[in-house]
Amino acid sequence: MIHLLSRLPAGARVLDLGAAAGSFPSLRPDVCVVRLDLKFGAPGATGCLVRGDAARLPFADRAFELLVSNHSLEHFLDLESVVREMGRVAKPGAGLYVAVPDAGTPTDRIYRWIGCGGGHVNPFRGPAEVVGLIERLTGLAHRSTRDLYASLTFLNSHNVRGWPRRRIWLFANGDERFLAILLWTLRTADRVFGTGLSRYGWEFHFGAADPREAPGPWVNVCVRCGAGHSADYLREEATGWRKFGPVESYRCPACGGFNLFSPEPDRTVPPLTPSALPARLRRR
Repeated sequence: MIHLLSRLPAGARVLDLGAAAGSFPSLRPDVCVVRLDLKFGAPGATGCLVRGDAARLPFADRAFELLVSNHSLEHFLDLESVVREMGRVAKPGAGLYVAVPDAGTPTDRIYRWIGCGGGHVNPFRGPAEVVGLIERLTGLAHRSTRDLYASLTFLNSHNVRGWPRRRIWLFANGDERFLAILLWTLRTADRVFGTGLSRYGWEFHFGAADPREAPGPWVNVCVRCGAGHSADYLREEATGWRKFGPVESYRCPACGGFNLFSPEPDRTVPPLTPSALPARLRRR
């Protein structure tokens, strides 16, 4: 996200869709960031706050240079109307960033079980499904897809608010060290056996949102705050490094959370071509 924002011209407008308090920080004062959500005045939000329905956006046609849907598409009841509206308000040459959970991963299944659905009404089960929907309804070309890795922050006792506590007990009552060990085990299984247990979803780039120069994907995602960091950055900035045989632990440079370090594979998902999409998604 920081990479995409840095490429925008001064005066550009960005729409953060279903943002609540904001799905990314406003790092450029010369760029107008509009946060839209049904809840008005979310605490801690930055940028221009707009209360509105994503299926009927209160903006003129071709109003934004960059649109961001960071873990919001899975929550919208009228999904197709929302995606059409995104295409309507996108300027010619605009970029679109989308991140969604994979409904087939252990992480998303646990999230929905713990939270009695967690507000996820649109279960996405493959990247082709998301790409086909967005290309068909917005007209923006798909650029790339990347894996996103789990953090289990929703189970961490530092973050738990209002979940059914009895279900959290199955995960050591949200103990941070237990969750760090669980994540490290899943990442190790992925690296050794080629599973996808530690992956929880994907991020997609459309139109001018070209991430070829951006770093990632990152498997080391903090179990407390959810911040992802590269292995090189952690080696330089993280504190509290300790070694237990082949296992290394560190403290997250963003929040101080306890984590176990995993080597960083290069597992970027290649761009999808139209021929790779199911026939029902290739229709225009």
